[in-house]
Amino acid sequence: MSKQDLVRLIEAIDRLAVGGFTMGADWQAVHDICQRHEGEQPFDWGHALCHRIEGDDWNADYWYRRAGKARGTGTMVDEWSAMRTELSAKA
Repeated sequence: MSKQDLVRLIEAIDRLAVGGFTMGADWQAVHDICQRHEGEQPFDWGHALCHRIEGDDWNADYWYRRAGKARGTGTMVDEWSAMRTELSAKA
């Protein structure tokens, strides 16, 4: 995983956040990035967030497990804030 790929993920989720974490083109962009990096922890975590947004808790929980994370219990904004801090430290 390159740091540039991680920066792309962060930027894509930032755009998704600006749009209110709704399904659409920004969601699809994040999902596509995550699928291209399946098996890499930060991207599996992003994949989990996508499916949480989608409302597919079963699928989201699968990706959270793969990422070694627990599903957030707060808002998407709260989860992204914590996630962004951790990912930014790796980028």
